[in-house]
Amino acid sequence: MHTDNSSKIEITTFFLIGIPGLEHAHQWLSIPICLMYLVAILGNCTIIFVIRTEPSLHAPMYYFLSMLAISDLGLSLSSLPTMLRTFVFNATGISPNTCFAQEFFIHGFTDMESSVLLVMSFDRFLAIRNPLRYNAILNNARVAKMCLVFFIKSMVLMLPFPFTLKSLTYCKKSLLSHSYCLHQDVMKLSCSDNTVDFFYGFFVALCMMSDSVFIAVSYIFILKTVMGIGSHKERLKALSTCVSHICAVLIFYVPIIALAFMHRFGNHKSPSAMVLIADIFLLVPPLMNPIVYCVKTQQIRKKVLGKLGLK
Repeated sequence: MHTDNSSKIEITTFFLIGIPGLEHAHQWLSIPICLMYLVAILGNCTIIFVIRTEPSLHAPMYYFLSMLAISDLGLSLSSLPTMLRTFVFNATGISPNTCFAQEFFIHGFTDMESSVLLVMSFDRFLAIRNPLRYNAILNNARVAKMCLVFFIKSMVLMLPFPFTLKSLTYCKKSLLSHSYCLHQDVMKLSCSDNTVDFFYGFFVALCMMSDSVFIAVSYIFILKTVMGIGSHKERLKALSTCVSHICAVLIFYVPIIALAFMHRFGNHKSPSAMVLIADIFLLVPPLMNPIVYCVKTQQIRKKVLGKLGLK
């Protein structure tokens, strides 16, 4: 720490926490956490590898799935270092610059996953609504451009966060609320004016929430289109192509909504419950998405089993 001109002690180290009240069990908890990270990283790498090496999977739906796997992989690798340090080694200290870099990547890959889920809902609508023109509209060049635009948009949208946080002064408080760095969590530690951070953070949150609204609208149109199909069997077949995506959307957004409700309406909210849900938000989507798509998507399942020599 050092003293500035205003005689305030400025914080030079932030401190992360594990799960409040379970500090004695952190090393035991690190075992399932490490296994979840391992499965998530291997699962998403497998999805990316299979889609890249199998010509039959070179289609828009699978390109978007590989983008989802990349965002999940980025999310896992962004949070992995501090989660392991906190739970395995009880090393909770983190420098501000490292913290700012981590929150940039966590928020960036979170926004990218939200955008990919949105474009996947459009992909499902187009496949059901206009299957004959599907490949003409979503050709490889257009899909590549869309993926690049979403990646650049997510990174550019989050780029101001580290710089605005770095411009703030941190004194007195140094304890964060999670075992990784988030923008709103770091911002609360500031003892200087954080108005710009607050409103820009609110703008970014609105952008992400708008994705969920557009996903819901897409499914309204999907249901409307499916209801117009005469055959009951064809209706079920059309809806079955959306099951994996619906699961991915629920896995991603339910923890976010639960956390928001607990912040807003939880008068006697448990700190442990808040931290647990926040950890679920980072751990579960990267873990479950590959499993869901392997189980529910026959083409992916067959190719993965083939690569593993199990079929």
